[in-house]
Amino acid sequence: MSPDTEPRLVVVGVSHHNSPVQVREALAFARETLPTALVRLQREADLSEVMILSTCNRVEVYAAGGVTEAQTIASVLRAHACAQSRVIPMLDQRVGVAAVRHAFRVAAALDSMVLGESQILGQLKDAYEAAETAGTLGPVLTGLRQRSLAAAKRVRTETGIGRHAVSVSHVAVELARKIFGHLAGRNVLLVGAGKMSALAAGRLVREGVRATVLGRTSARTAELAAVLGGRAAGLEELGDELTRADIVITSTAAPGLVVRRADVEAARTGRGGRPLFLIDIALPRDVDPAVRGLPGVFLYDLDDLRSVGDANLRERQRDAAAAEALVEGEVGAFLNAQRSRRAVPLLVALRERAEDIRRGEIEKARRRMGSLTPEQERALDSATAAIVNKLLHTPTVCLKEMARAGQSDQQAILVRRVLGLG
Repeated sequence: MSPDTEPRLVVVGVSHHNSPVQVREALAFARETLPTALVRLQREADLSEVMILSTCNRVEVYAAGGVTEAQTIASVLRAHACAQSRVIPMLDQRVGVAAVRHAFRVAAALDSMVLGESQILGQLKDAYEAAETAGTLGPVLTGLRQRSLAAAKRVRTETGIGRHAVSVSHVAVELARKIFGHLAGRNVLLVGAGKMSALAAGRLVREGVRATVLGRTSARTAELAAVLGGRAAGLEELGDELTRADIVITSTAAPGLVVRRADVEAARTGRGGRPLFLIDIALPRDVDPAVRGLPGVFLYDLDDLRSVGDANLRERQRDAAAAEALVEGEVGAFLNAQRSRRAVPLLVALRERAEDIRRGEIEKARRRMGSLTPEQERALDSATAAIVNKLLHTPTVCLKEMARAGQSDQQAILVRRVLGLG
């Protein structure tokens, strides 16, 4: 496809494929800051449309544009990351067809760390809604939103990609079993009431674990504690709860560390040598990485789940192949629709020109023939409209085919000249 027929879409960012968690957290955007960040990015990068997808495993900007816009977005993101923690990330930049294909694969959970996971679809919906609220969506991203999310739903219903997908909650249970053996009677502490941590805690509770939920919002904390059959507490009780807990799952939206090395060191003195297992699924991270050096403390963050995702992929290649084929078909249909739309202005101009000629000839006929009866008027109008439709049928089909095949701007100019459209 020539550059002037490429789809006007760019995707710039990082993911678990190319960046460790410390780079992703430097680029991350908190949900409450998204509206401001979208407007600022649109202004600083001079973009007509923009959406930000910021999750624990990826931070990506989707925008209408080409190579120049991609480079500008990359510059803005690097400055943002450097301002956060002096990190200068290596950013993936995808333009045109490559950007479209990536967007569809992300929506279908084919690019996820855990193949087939279901959270990404909801995260994408939230990201598009945030852009819509901020007024940064336009026709390019709206079309991508509709077709990519619809394709993702087809993947989940028509293939086995989402069946028995290994999730963070599943990993939490399996890792806890490896550390403690049996789980009945153990204590799990949830720091934050995020969705993924709640799912993990739910699995642990079904294994006989007792749950405690710490959070800033008392209503949400109490609600989740009730669902888990446990108790709620405030974040100020973190020290005491670390002493009692066997398993800690953190998932807050805090901008900095919540569980520090000093907190864990203080808790160890009252634990009697019992091991402490921490799973940090927040971005930015909640747990100080320095706790890894403490005896009897086991810390797992998002990057530690990479091996689980790799094993998940190996076990489910057949489902993945079917999903990839479906997505590729959907990408092709989307690109064909995008290219066909390039013919619309030309077809409209051709139809308007033909209609002007038809009405002009009808007026000449009226002047020669004098007054006509209503039946004659209808017959004349019908006959001339039928002639125009038949004459335009073949050019219309041909122009649409040319557009789908990647009609260049030079070809469009030539066709306009041949048809007398200026």
